[in-house]
Amino acid sequence: MEKEKLRRVRKQKGFTQQQIADIIATDVSNYSRKEGGSVKIIHEEWNKIAKFLEVPLEDIYEEEEATIIINNENNVTGDNSEIYSSMRDTNNSYNIPNSVIDNLQKYIAMLEEEIKRLKENQK
Repeated sequence: MEKEKLRRVRKQKGFTQQQIADIIATDVSNYSRKEGGSVKIIHEEWNKIAKFLEVPLEDIYEEEEATIIINNENNVTGDNSEIYSSMRDTNNSYNIPNSVIDNLQKYIAMLEEEIKRLKENQK
């Protein structure tokens, strides 16, 4: 669900996606996905953006689409920690769009088939 209110206000105020990305400490491609609706904007980010744009939160806030939440009690570390931390909400859960889950499930099924084929070829 694209964030039309946010995009409209950002453009009216003359700010770039890069400037907003800097405010919420992310890169411009991740912010673009947030504004485009494919990555969730967490509550803290909404507040930072509203303050930066000098508008009430209600002027830019739009409800997020329903997503599958995966609870993970482990801290995320390693090369992808920045990606995952951008998807983490305050409850240490991850909001992953259904399309990503579907693609991962298809990829897992393909890998399982490949493993099965390789095992059969070893016999």
